Amino acid sequence: MSASDICFHCGEPVLTGRRYLVAMDGADRPVCCPGCKAVAEFIRDSGFSDYYAFRTANALRPEQPEADTVRPEWRAFDRPAVLERLTSASGEGRREALLLVEGVRCAACSWLIERSLGQMPGVIEIQVNPATARARLVWDPATSPLSKLLDGLARLGYRPHPVQAGAQASMAQRERRQALKRLAVAGLGMMQVLTYAVSLYAGAFQGMDPGIQAFLRLISLLVATPVVLYSGFPFFQGAWRDLRARKPGMDVPVALAIGGAYVASLINGFRGVGEVYFDSVTMFVFLLSLGRFAEMAARHRAGEMSDALARLAPATALRLNPASGEAENVGVSELTPGDRLLVRAGDSFPADGALDSTTALVDESMLTGESRPIRRLAGEPVIGGSLNVGDPVEMRVERIGADTVLSHVARLLERAQAARPGLARSADLVARWFVVGVLIIAGGVAVSWSLLDPARAFEITLSVLVVTCPCALSLATPTALTAATTRLARTGLLVTRPDALEKFARADHVMFDKTGTLTRGRVSVTGVDILGDLDHQRCLSIAAALERRSEHPIARAFADVPAAPATDSQVVPGFGVEGSVDGQRYRIGRPDFASGLVASADGSVIEITDGDVALGDRSGLIARFRLSDPLREGSRGAVARLTLLGLEAEIVSGDEAGTVAEAATATGINAFRGG
Repeated sequence: MSASDICFHCGEPVLTGRRYLVAMDGADRPVCCPGCKAVAEFIRDSGFSDYYAFRTANALRPEQPEADTVRPEWRAFDRPAVLERLTSASGEGRREALLLVEGVRCAACSWLIERSLGQMPGVIEIQVNPATARARLVWDPATSPLSKLLDGLARLGYRPHPVQAGAQASMAQRERRQALKRLAVAGLGMMQVLTYAVSLYAGAFQGMDPGIQAFLRLISLLVATPVVLYSGFPFFQGAWRDLRARKPGMDVPVALAIGGAYVASLINGFRGVGEVYFDSVTMFVFLLSLGRFAEMAARHRAGEMSDALARLAPATALRLNPASGEAENVGVSELTPGDRLLVRAGDSFPADGALDSTTALVDESMLTGESRPIRRLAGEPVIGGSLNVGDPVEMRVERIGADTVLSHVARLLERAQAARPGLARSADLVARWFVVGVLIIAGGVAVSWSLLDPARAFEITLSVLVVTCPCALSLATPTALTAATTRLARTGLLVTRPDALEKFARADHVMFDKTGTLTRGRVSVTGVDILGDLDHQRCLSIAAALERRSEHPIARAFADVPAAPATDSQVVPGFGVEGSVDGQRYRIGRPDFASGLVASADGSVIEITDGDVALGDRSGLIARFRLSDPLREGSRGAVARLTLLGLEAEIVSGDEAGTVAEAATATGINAFRGG
């Protein structure tokens, strides 16, 4: 596909007949829709064209431009109850909000958001962290309501999700800042002391004036002191805590090594005899602090897994007035069991409840991982956070807050983060006895060398304490488990019991789903069989026109096909779509349904495999569309690697057996089950 066929802003294909151009840097750039055109022109006219030069990924497709008014979906954020819960006072009438922003992929995205939003009236401060996709917004509500700022950010192509900044996030931020300051002091002090140490080592071999030597030792002392007392303070604090509890941990030998080396260097420096170890002390503090900072960062990333859940649960809902039936945009926190809600197409269900409408097409992949939407009927349960991919529907609220399924998932994640697996507990137990052993050995070494060579007793005992530091043993296990749990969560696998990770080593069988796992989950048209008088392109155009009305995954196969609008279209659940195109009546779907416009027609004579669809009119069936779901790139390689590890792979799918067999053959899997 050439550059002229790809949208300059979002990277999506530019469909024939729907091409828009934007003048940028002296050239006409193609864009795919009016939304991308409006955003690109806004970026250009605001003087931010450099965004396109520095970005590392395409932007998301923005929402279509509308009138210059705030859209209703954002107005609920101006309600006092919602504003009080999701934002905090920042002095002098200002408010502060924490946002999770979709589509932030690089520093260029952050720059664009900060520049564009920073120019809006009432915005006092906007900071975007591209690594966490979080934004901190400080604004004056008297000048601009929050809804206007959120709407402006969404129109730019970055959908915001206001979240409540709880105590845990504030505590993590304070811990991160404090650890970073201690690490910076240790790093700068280490580098400076090492430069003096190089001179002292060179002087020991080539000779050095005693005055210069004393000066360098004194300067090293002055630089190393804040490293030991400030950056090394957590180690001394931890050692004192362990000793008071009579449970020696890894901080005890570390504190003894740091404190002993510093005190000995201090004494030798003022006496002018013996060695100084300021370079070793500062390096030891820095490396240990760096290890703990990495462990803390992994722990904080695990705590941020709830951000994904925050994106699933909407902050507002359309509540139907019992008297008038009109929809009112309210905060989810204002809902009560029994409320009737309107859920528009493409919106998430705000709470757990029961469906009031006749039918709904629901995407529950956030819980089940199944890429295909599920048909729900009146009275059946719907889960808060799942997506309505069909027509607008009504529901009745049954559970809110902590009683929802989404809240239960969040609690499972919190339990997993708080639980200590058996491997980590074993490592802690071994480390504790290891520390005791190290202290006993160090004491024995000190006594022995005091009898053999008192002059070397201290430095050898210090070496024993340093080289036997159990930091790696105590830090590596929880850090590895935390990092693994976080990585799995980012790929869609939630670990609720950390002990499960240990059991992976004993696995001998892997079972795959097909759709969306081994395959892309995106159906495409691979062939058209003409059964009537219309040509290939006309049949595709009619099918695309009808499928525009449907949210079924099969309809996505025709999304890029140009089509005239269909009229009087209606979706028949489980069968297909019927509608009129250019005054003619057509049906697409199952062959018996597609041929139903002719009373005597029999669609059973046409062989339709799983997923394929037929198109019919008043004369009978006129076309058959062969559909397929291509394999994901790397599926066959992944199966091959698992086989080399001694794992037996199998496909277990709900699809028709023939389709599953094709996927099994393509991926090299011998065992499979369909249906």
